[in-house]
Amino acid sequence: MTDAPEEQQNTQLNEGEGEEVGNAALIVDGVIESNWDEVAESFDDMNLKEDLLRGIYGFGFEKPSAIQQRAIVPCCTGRDVIAQAQSGTGKTATFTVSVLQRVDPALHELQALIMAPTRELAQQIDIVMRALGEYMGINFHVCIGGTNVQDDRRKLEGGVQVVVGTPGRVNDMIVRGHLKTENIKMFVLDEADEMLSRGFKDQIYEAFKTLPNDVQVVLLSATMPSEVLEVTKKFMRDPIRILIKKEEITLEGIRQFYIAIEKEEWKFDTLCDLYDTVNITQAVIFCNTRRKVEELAENMENRKFTVSFMHGEMEQSERDLIMRQFRSGSSRVLITTDLLARGIDVQQVSVVINYDLPGNRENYIHRIGRSGRFGRKGVAINFVTSNDERTLKDLETYYNTQIEEMPSTIADYF
Repeated sequence: MTDAPEEQQNTQLNEGEGEEVGNAALIVDGVIESNWDEVAESFDDMNLKEDLLRGIYGFGFEKPSAIQQRAIVPCCTGRDVIAQAQSGTGKTATFTVSVLQRVDPALHELQALIMAPTRELAQQIDIVMRALGEYMGINFHVCIGGTNVQDDRRKLEGGVQVVVGTPGRVNDMIVRGHLKTENIKMFVLDEADEMLSRGFKDQIYEAFKTLPNDVQVVLLSATMPSEVLEVTKKFMRDPIRILIKKEEITLEGIRQFYIAIEKEEWKFDTLCDLYDTVNITQAVIFCNTRRKVEELAENMENRKFTVSFMHGEMEQSERDLIMRQFRSGSSRVLITTDLLARGIDVQQVSVVINYDLPGNRENYIHRIGRSGRFGRKGVAINFVTSNDERTLKDLETYYNTQIEEMPSTIADYF
């Protein structure tokens, strides 16, 4: 951060003076230009706290992903950072590790505020952060709509050091005076492209105006549309820019297979045969429509499978309950639409099944990233009818990857 006088800083924040030309030049076709090329090959090279390293390795991380190798160290310096990388590449761990490194466990004041576009993603960030910070003695709180306001108030007044939340509830808590912002040193916007296209811009700015002048801003985004550019002009000072190009996205650690199925109506029997063949710990099955999710769940229950299902037309409380059951292992199969394609990580998921190939190719990595997240091993199995063959080839080209026909030895992968 610069040490500009307070008046000058406020001018920059409110008007973005002098930044427009520079920023426009740094973004072409929705892609930022990197100005940071240092790479830390391992977590041990990042000069992190011992208790944090214990949590990282305990969580199952071995080697940092491309975005983690480049962005964790600059995020720990206190400088503003824009990191552009697709979902499924380890962005969540990038900023959670950085937050945990910067928070002082001895100071029982709110020091970091993380905003996300959906309640599910906020809860997921909280889960990852608690796991990574297990040995650090830091207090966390999730601040999202659909929960009891009085519970929020009690928790926030009890010495919380990190808040993860959605813009509406976070703003409400700031306005009510329950969420104190004067000691916040790190403000993180996750999935910034998603948040700003959903119209949260004003709420985010209202929250930002209450933060200290020297607050560090970290912004993570899969794409850099003009709305995100506007935010960088208003909120950020000389940010470090890190771009992980699409071709650097790694599907390493996830074995990808396809099963050729002649007719759509034969998919269900194929699924049942698959379950007879392999020992699946937990699976997420993706379908493209709510109707198909419900039909598949009913058919599997008729065959005595214990399954859960969810889609976007369910109440939030119902979706939360289903995710809790799945995380606890009481349900081994979760059937869902692309509602879950961003930001949900269940450690035990050993396989993702694309019962339908995704409608848009970007969602493929979001989906199969549910298994093998953060370097853990996983298997993705794609059901492919004759109508899907071109889509499959398109996915292979787009991700520069190989999707092989499922071998008869598939059981060896579990």
